Amino acid sequence: MYSLLSLASPFPTVLFHYLIIHPPLEHHPNLLYYQPLSTNAHHQLLQATTPSHFPISLKPPPPPKKKKKNTHLHFHSTSNNNPKAPSHSFKSLPKINMSLQTPTNNYHKKMKLLHRPIRTNIPERSLLSIKNLRWLLLLWFSLSLFFLLISLSTTTTKNSNFSSLRIYIYDLPSTYNSDWLSNPRCATHLFASEVAIHRALLRSPARTTDPSQADFFFVPVYVSCNFSTLNGFPALGHARGLLYSAVHRISSDMPYWNRSRGSDHVFVASHDFGACFHAMEDVAMAAGVPEFMRNSIVLQTFGVTRPHTCQNVEHVLIPPYVSPESVRSTSDPATAERDIFAFFRGKMEVHPKNVSGRFYSKRVRTEIWRRYGNDGRFYVKRKRYDGYRLEIGRSTFCLCPLGWAPWSPRLVEAVALGCVPVIIADGIRLPFPETVRWPEISLSVSESDIGSLAHVLEHVAATNLSVIQRNLWDPAVRRALMFNEEVQYGDATWHVLVALEGKLRRRRMSD
Repeated sequence: MYSLLSLASPFPTVLFHYLIIHPPLEHHPNLLYYQPLSTNAHHQLLQATTPSHFPISLKPPPPPKKKKKNTHLHFHSTSNNNPKAPSHSFKSLPKINMSLQTPTNNYHKKMKLLHRPIRTNIPERSLLSIKNLRWLLLLWFSLSLFFLLISLSTTTTKNSNFSSLRIYIYDLPSTYNSDWLSNPRCATHLFASEVAIHRALLRSPARTTDPSQADFFFVPVYVSCNFSTLNGFPALGHARGLLYSAVHRISSDMPYWNRSRGSDHVFVASHDFGACFHAMEDVAMAAGVPEFMRNSIVLQTFGVTRPHTCQNVEHVLIPPYVSPESVRSTSDPATAERDIFAFFRGKMEVHPKNVSGRFYSKRVRTEIWRRYGNDGRFYVKRKRYDGYRLEIGRSTFCLCPLGWAPWSPRLVEAVALGCVPVIIADGIRLPFPETVRWPEISLSVSESDIGSLAHVLEHVAATNLSVIQRNLWDPAVRRALMFNEEVQYGDATWHVLVALEGKLRRRRMSD
């Protein structure tokens, strides 16, 4: 069967052949209308228009002159006595009943379908056959059903009460966790998400006290609370040993670690380079992820778009910890008066120290201080100040440059307080992008473009600042980056549970 979409013959010829092969045009009401031929005439026309004769002109011969008695036309005449005869030969054509070619038999009326153009008011798509239309309808229905199922799945996840998720929390000796809380900073420091997640999971509806029913096993070890360094930041030298000790204990006392080789066990690594447990990138990369944790799931703040040793483990990106109480006490971001154009307060070295070949912040913060320290549009301070969150609440743009690692707690503080984050950390990955649409609420400036920073901010302020602020001030955005004592719908721990639920669903589908 020929098709209008598959034949490469000239369109009028193909259309003629298509109509001859498909005479019952009541199935094609949008094509041509013509008087049906008799069965015998249709058969003879079909024989005369087979593909082997398509090169022959299908133009009908002129009607005979009335004064001649002989009304039959002689197709085979090619003698010199008839100079107007066509130059090509019709000998190969079968003889056709001459009654079809007489005016009295409406031959010309029936053959108008060869030259009658398609009505111009009929759209081109109407030339599709019924079969093709059925395939298009089937494809449309299949795609609609597919996207409907995805939408239902997403809606189910976003409204999940985690009834299908079960997490067992190991009851480790207090030396692994709660003893560290004797220092109050342990629960409030920027690395304190390891404490907050543990506390929230203990009260979560996803928690089970029966390990045989568990889908995941949470290992609560606080490795970021050893504040023994001179600069006041946590030391991490003990982290690997403490974690290994915990794994040795749970694998000796219970069968679940050995059963899965730790693949369903969850840890938190909330410091600079996550699962590598070191503050200096080159040292962290040289050490890599501890071998005993390489099959496990790590909740970590570190993430980059390029391949990196410290994220060569199944992981979930989480935000750094910012106390919910510290931002709830501030004014509503949408109504705050913002009299500071661009703000940064933090460590900036005037002459950056070379620490074994490494420069803090890749000298980005030093360049910010050098270029904008005396610029009236920028409020840039090197000294720490306990009330600096009030300054964030007064600012339009908040600079978030990298430190030793790409991420910074200023990013969360800026979002929570309604200040547009200006991210200066090449290749950083950010948490929960399905809820926090980072490109719509923040700016990204390359580390090498610090010199054009003022121009970029001025341009945004004059164009689409109000749109960015409207997106930023959505309460769901702030909520997604906050850890609470108990899991709340849409908060950071809730997003962690959603991620684990997704991993569980994929695991079950692959089994």
